[in-house]
Amino acid sequence: MVNIRDLDPSASPLDYYGSELRRLREAAGLKQGQLGDIVFCTGSLIGQIETARKVPTRDFSERIDAALGTGGTFSRLLGLVLRSQLPHWFQAYAEMEARATYISSFQAQLVDGLLQTEAYARAVLAGRSEGNVDARVAARMERQRILERENPPLCWVVLSEAVLRQQIGGRDVMRNQLAHLLSLRGREWVKVQILPFETGAHAGLMGSFNLLRFEGDPDLVYTEDFVQGHMTANPQALREGSLRYDHLQAAALPVGDSAARIARVMEECYGHQPEPDGGAVA
Repeated sequence: MVNIRDLDPSASPLDYYGSELRRLREAAGLKQGQLGDIVFCTGSLIGQIETARKVPTRDFSERIDAALGTGGTFSRLLGLVLRSQLPHWFQAYAEMEARATYISSFQAQLVDGLLQTEAYARAVLAGRSEGNVDARVAARMERQRILERENPPLCWVVLSEAVLRQQIGGRDVMRNQLAHLLSLRGREWVKVQILPFETGAHAGLMGSFNLLRFEGDPDLVYTEDFVQGHMTANPQALREGSLRYDHLQAAALPVGDSAARIARVMEECYGHQPEPDGGAVA
């Protein structure tokens, strides 16, 4: 069993979170079980989080903040904790993504991580991730919080039609994922276009990539291979990425027609779901 006194708070955000939880719990004169009763969990869970053996959730952090009167300390720490659960090579990208004002994404095989449902993300990560899948899923959901900000980035995503038809996690998971994509039409700052099969050869045949734009900082282009991701501000790479993305946007269906294509694939492949405008199809 991990000895809490042997933990180094500086070792990781998770260790720091655990040490702070223990310190503030003890300062409040509460045993683990007593605090667990207050926040509706077991004392064992409190102990696991204090010893950095369990990754906390946002709900847990908010309840702990309320119980200990921390003024939101643990809710603020949680973002760092969850980001640390991302693959080490992806963490730098996630930090830059959170600062971007404009995110352009082309995805050839999967729904972009910012637009994934929890069930879809779990199916993807369970198939290709090592370690704690729950923590990885929570980290991916945490990334999506940038779209809920008061001033969110403009997120423009072009998806190959293959993404819609590649069954990840089963029919129910895919049906709900495509329904989620349709629901995003109500968000001014999120746009989804579908690159249809009938396009044929296109500018994205080399694979998926993202472009990040900032206020006052150089733009970035991000790509992944089968080992890790690569991020660069190289002007030539940015020029090439921007040109390819412009061609992909031009070849893709308009936003409204893209929603209609998503709805059609939902009906054909995964059972009936609402039309793009939210109404039911008879």
